[in-house]
Amino acid sequence: MGREPLRLAILEAERVLAGAGVASPRVDAEMLAAHVVGVDRGKLMMHPLVDAPALEALRTLVERRAAREPLQHLLGTAVLGPVQVAVGPGVFTPRPETELLLEWGLREIAEIAAPLVVDLCTGTGALALAVATSRPDAVVHAVELDPTALTWANRNVAEHVAAGGTPVAVHAADVRKPDLLVELETRVDLVLCNPPYVPDGAALPPEVTGWDPPAALYGGPDGLEIIRAVVSTSAALLRTGGALAIEHDDTHGEAVPALLRRRRVLTDVEDHVDLAGRPRFATARRRPLHPAGRP
Repeated sequence: MGREPLRLAILEAERVLAGAGVASPRVDAEMLAAHVVGVDRGKLMMHPLVDAPALEALRTLVERRAAREPLQHLLGTAVLGPVQVAVGPGVFTPRPETELLLEWGLREIAEIAAPLVVDLCTGTGALALAVATSRPDAVVHAVELDPTALTWANRNVAEHVAAGGTPVAVHAADVRKPDLLVELETRVDLVLCNPPYVPDGAALPPEVTGWDPPAALYGGPDGLEIIRAVVSTSAALLRTGGALAIEHDDTHGEAVPALLRRRRVLTDVEDHVDLAGRPRFATARRRPLHPAGRP
């Protein structure tokens, strides 16, 4: 059985994906081809010819992607910063823009030995694992309510530990509970959160609406239901000088900072934009105590 040029198969895949409205048809075509061949995308040129079974496997994946199944589901993994986590049906797929929030958080704890970090609404566990990978000395806790997401988070943590990574404590809990992680109150150096924040009824791409679980996307009529709880929980968890970062919808560039400023114990409130210049996450710190012991 003869072999055929992979380059032509990629061009055809790009054509199909572009026709289906996929936002990045060339990148997706190359990522799927690399997955089929079993190499990094940058090494595709080292495999100019492929056999018929590989071409058929690529065509099948391209058809699924053209039907707007998420690329990460087809690959079985998603990348966030230094980590690659398993993803699939029933759990939110990490997005590249969250790396900016991660980078901010890592800068905040750069000079802290053995920092205590909490990741709220952890989903796959990607943020928690990215911190644990970047800072093996950190003590990291991850909180998730949804049972399916917890299965993915526990799987990813187990694989991380099996590969020699430091453990992450995964908690099955609701961030809206006032006694969440009460044993950590006033001790946490950094709280990170990528919560459900899309306003109910907002239009989203088919890769999102057809695959990400609604509970991981929508945050009530204004998108702020879970964020309000996260602000309260974080204010209780943080030590003096501890830092908080919350990802939010691009319509929340004023609303989320306003929620943070309403808490008297929080200060240094800022909003940050993503690489496209859209409001993406808000940050704050726990206010130092006055000499009389009051915030």
